[in-house]
Amino acid sequence: MRTRTRDPQTLGNDGILGRMARILAARNIDQAAVAALADEPEPFSPLDALLAGIPPRYRDAVADHPQVLSWAHEVARQAVAPSLGARRQVTTGPSLLMAGVVGAGKTHQAYGAVRRLVQSGVGVRWRAATAADLYADLRPRAGVDSERELATVSRCPLLIIDDLGAAKASEWVEEVTYRLINRRYNYMLPTLVTTNLAIKDLRAYLGDRVTSRLAQMTTRVEFEPVDRRRHRTAD
Repeated sequence: MRTRTRDPQTLGNDGILGRMARILAARNIDQAAVAALADEPEPFSPLDALLAGIPPRYRDAVADHPQVLSWAHEVARQAVAPSLGARRQVTTGPSLLMAGVVGAGKTHQAYGAVRRLVQSGVGVRWRAATAADLYADLRPRAGVDSERELATVSRCPLLIIDDLGAAKASEWVEEVTYRLINRRYNYMLPTLVTTNLAIKDLRAYLGDRVTSRLAQMTTRVEFEPVDRRRHRTAD
């Protein structure tokens, strides 16, 4: 059986570039314009990438709570550059537990804090999910490696866990929450947690092991008992 071989392709006028030029000319396409478009940088920025991952309702979120701003400043201060001349990246840092009634603005502040970080010039890989959605992603099921998913979430440089305590309590919920929080505690990864529960209710919901880790790794921020969503509707 004979094996057919092809001659190596060249880039000169008689090669690939020459053929491309002839195709463009035959179709009356301006080669200079095509080259200019190829050389023009895409209108892309770290903030654009961030906004693409933020739900539309929170894309204009601005963090203005003093403790949240202080957290963002400290995380940015601890960011490090992976190599000389590279942009500094979030690697380790403090965490926040934002507690308050439904509609107090906790989620707004959390997304605003991430925007603040990006606007400060540091790079950050992040993930945000409600606790209920996070448990759904981590629950063992056919065709999904839930252990690998847990490892991925655990190592994410910045994680937002929204509405902790809103999902139905169970032994599995308590166990997987402990494993996630404990890993982030050990590696000092910044975590933003929001909850509507008082600390005593959070302990009853998640157990002593989880609440003990949260107490050690986070600064607790108490929001005023005002439903800002209802006030905005009334206005």
